[in-house]
Amino acid sequence: MKFEVINGSFGYGSAAILHDVSFSLEGNQVLAVLGPNGVGKTTLLKCMMGLLKWNRGETRIDGLAMDTMSHSRIWKRIAYVPQSKGISLSYTALEMVLMGRSARLGLFAQPSREDMAIAEKAMEEVGITFLKDKQCSRMSGGELQMVLIARALCTQPEMLILDEPESNLDFKNQLVILDIVKQLSRERGIAAIINTHYPAHALKIADRALILNRDGSSFYGEAGATITEENMKKAFSVEVKIADYCYENIHYHNVIPIRTC
Repeated sequence: MKFEVINGSFGYGSAAILHDVSFSLEGNQVLAVLGPNGVGKTTLLKCMMGLLKWNRGETRIDGLAMDTMSHSRIWKRIAYVPQSKGISLSYTALEMVLMGRSARLGLFAQPSREDMAIAEKAMEEVGITFLKDKQCSRMSGGELQMVLIARALCTQPEMLILDEPESNLDFKNQLVILDIVKQLSRERGIAAIINTHYPAHALKIADRALILNRDGSSFYGEAGATITEENMKKAFSVEVKIADYCYENIHYHNVIPIRTC
């Protein structure tokens, strides 16, 4: 699968938000989207999925403009994981995950045994089988986030789009979410676009990075070459140092904020 945004621009009335954003993603690559609060990261996700209409530019899947494709065709190939805000309805984890099969079912069709097996496998992949009968309204943020990822996997997509999946989670659950995204990419060949506030997380799992700046410009390219001290300073108005640390022959990158500027 090749996913592209070409010269995407969006705004409300005279208030421009996104300006000529372009990027592409192929195969099992992971793209991290970064930028300061209010710069339009979530708006970008909505525009590129067709939930909001570009003012100018377009999204393409395998060379075809997305706005020429049916919704059912799009949502069989792409799955969206929104920010976890809590759910008041008393669905169990299994019921919530099973909803992910709706993109594959007819309007009035009931889930089959095969659909149930796919839902249970998705929960097993994410490591939340133990939550099967727990109500979503009683879950922690980390538990609910993993349920939403399993629901997206239930679609059997070629690409996942995740909006700040590791925000408001503790260290362990942040690592669990990142490891899941990386594993799905490497082992199942699922591409991913992840909107994140954490540049170190992007350096950990992403192949490519897109940084949105307040002046409407953007940086895009290979993650290590794009998430630099200079680009972080321009985007976030913060001086940072990027440190490399090797542990058990694996290199890790930490982005250390020094001062505002």
